[in-house]
Amino acid sequence: MARIVALDTSDVRFPTSLSLDGSDAMNPDPDYSAAYVRVRTDAADGLDGHGFVFTIGRGTEVQVAAIRALWPYLEDRDLDAVLDDLGGLWRELVHDSQLRWLGPEKGIMHMAIGAVVNALWDLKAKRADKPLWKLLASLTPEQLVDLVDFRYLEDALTRDQALAILRAAAEGKDARETTLLAEGYPAYTTTPGWLGYDDAKLAHLCREAVTDGFTQIKLKVGADLTEDIRRLGIAREVCGPDIRIAVDANQRWEVAEAIEWVKALEPFDVAWVEEPTNPDDVLGHAAIARGVAPIPVATGEHMANRVMFKQFLQAGALQVLQLDATRVAGVNENIAILLLAARFGVPVCPHAGGVGLCEAVQHLAMFDYLAVSGSTDGRMIEFVDHLHEHFVTPVEVTGGRYRAPKAPGAGAQLLDASIVEYTHG
Repeated sequence: MARIVALDTSDVRFPTSLSLDGSDAMNPDPDYSAAYVRVRTDAADGLDGHGFVFTIGRGTEVQVAAIRALWPYLEDRDLDAVLDDLGGLWRELVHDSQLRWLGPEKGIMHMAIGAVVNALWDLKAKRADKPLWKLLASLTPEQLVDLVDFRYLEDALTRDQALAILRAAAEGKDARETTLLAEGYPAYTTTPGWLGYDDAKLAHLCREAVTDGFTQIKLKVGADLTEDIRRLGIAREVCGPDIRIAVDANQRWEVAEAIEWVKALEPFDVAWVEEPTNPDDVLGHAAIARGVAPIPVATGEHMANRVMFKQFLQAGALQVLQLDATRVAGVNENIAILLLAARFGVPVCPHAGGVGLCEAVQHLAMFDYLAVSGSTDGRMIEFVDHLHEHFVTPVEVTGGRYRAPKAPGAGAQLLDASIVEYTHG
C-alpha cells in the first residue's frame, strides 16, 4: 500500500525584471517566480506530483510557507485513497475550520491548497499514463460533478444543471478530440505587449507574432494615455487591420477613468479591455462593461474563488472569462468555474504566461473544449514566450495554436537543474 511520504517545496525566482519581461502599469519590474511543490510517495512506480503557485518575486517565501503548512494534512496518507477522492480532499482542505479562517477561500492559503491539489492531479494523470486534459475528459459527468463543491453556487449553478451541461457535451467528444489533436487549440500572444519595451522591440515582436500565425495580440496599457495611443498606433500599423488587438490595464483605473480611457482607444478596434479596475469590484466592472460596450470586458486572473466568478457572471460584469491555473484552489475549483461559464454562455480565454501558466492552463482549456463547452468559438489561450525551457514538458505553440500535450501529467514539472540554479536565497 503506497503512502505519501514528503511535500518538498522550493522558492524559484527568475530575474525577468532585468529585461522588463512582464512589465505593466501596476507591476513595472516583476521577477517571474514560483512557489513550487513536489508530492513524493513510496510507490513502486517512482512517480511524483508537481505543482506551483505563480508569483512575481518578493513574498514568494510566504507562499512557500503556506504550502509547507499543508503537510500535516497529507503526511502518511494512503495514496490510492487520496487520488481516488480528490473531490473529498479538496473539501477537507478548503473547509478545514482553522485554515478557512485565513480566507475564507481566498489568498495565500487558498492558492497553497491549489498548488497541492494540482500536484496530486499531476500525479494521478501520470499514474494513468495520460495528459491531464485527456484524463479529465475521460471522466463521466457524474465523476466530474463529484469533484465540484456547489456550496454558494446553487443560485446560479446546481448539480443537476452541471450534469446537463456535461451530458450535452458528451455528444461529439471523440470527434472534437480528433480535431484537437490534428489542429491544436487557438492562442493569442502577449509577447509584444510589455509596457517596458521600446518602440523598435514592440514593432519587431508584433511583426513576428503575425508571421508566427497569431490572429490576436495583447498590449499592456494604463500608465499614460498619450503613450498608449502612440503604441497602439504602432501595433495597428504593423499588424494591419485583420489582427485583433486586446488591451490590458492590470487593474490600474477608476471606473469613470476606465470608460474614458477605453473610449479614447476605441479607434484602434480594441478586441477587449482586460482588468480595467480592482479585480474584486463586481459593480465597477459591470458599470465599465456598460460604458465601453460593445468592447468586451475580460477579467478573472486575480479572482479569488468560484463565488467571485459567479457574481461577475450574474452581474454581466465580464464578457470574456480569464481563469488562472494557480489563483484558485486547483483543478477542482477551475472545473466549477468552467461549468459556470458554460451555464452563462461566456467564452473562456485563460490567463497564461508567467512561470508555467501556459503549461498548466492548456489542459483546462482543452478539457473545456472536449467535455464542457464543446466549442472553441471566441476562445483562445494566452501565450507568452518566456521560461518554457525550464520545464520537463514545455508547451508547443505553432501556427498560432497550442498543440495538445501527449506526455502524462499536468505539465507543471520544472527541470531539476532549473530549480537548483534559480532557488532564491
